[in-house]
Amino acid sequence: MSDTAEPISKAIPAWEQKIEDFMQIGIQALRLFFIAIMIVYLFSCLIGLSTTLIDLTLQHGALNFENMKNILTDALFTLIVLAIVRTLFIRNGYLYALTLLEIGFVVIIRKLILLEVDPSETWLLLILGGISALFFGLIIFAHSSKFRNSKII
Repeated sequence: MSDTAEPISKAIPAWEQKIEDFMQIGIQALRLFFIAIMIVYLFSCLIGLSTTLIDLTLQHGALNFENMKNILTDALFTLIVLAIVRTLFIRNGYLYALTLLEIGFVVIIRKLILLEVDPSETWLLLILGGISALFFGLIIFAHSSKFRNSKII
């Protein structure tokens, strides 16, 4: 009875390995496909930002605050997309976490720029400002600790 159980148990790991290899190849192909799509989207964002900047400059000459605010929010959105594309190529966990902190910081700054200045929104502005300052401090600390550790080694 034990003779029949051993060949089946030896056959299962071979099938599992083949299935796992196939799934890893599929996931890697999907990852590369997603990276290609995000790179095309990034180029689309850059082209849109540059055409908006050129059009507004040709129409208005010196840009007013509202036009600069729109360009700045578009530029920050493009920066977010660029950082997301950058994270797709990172293999180091430390740099990945640092990049996610930077993305969070840019997202909060973009939200602060888009938020209308209203007295009822004072607490929200204060909290978002504090969180963005905390993120900025964490980013500076992470960069300085990485430099300090690499200098010792």
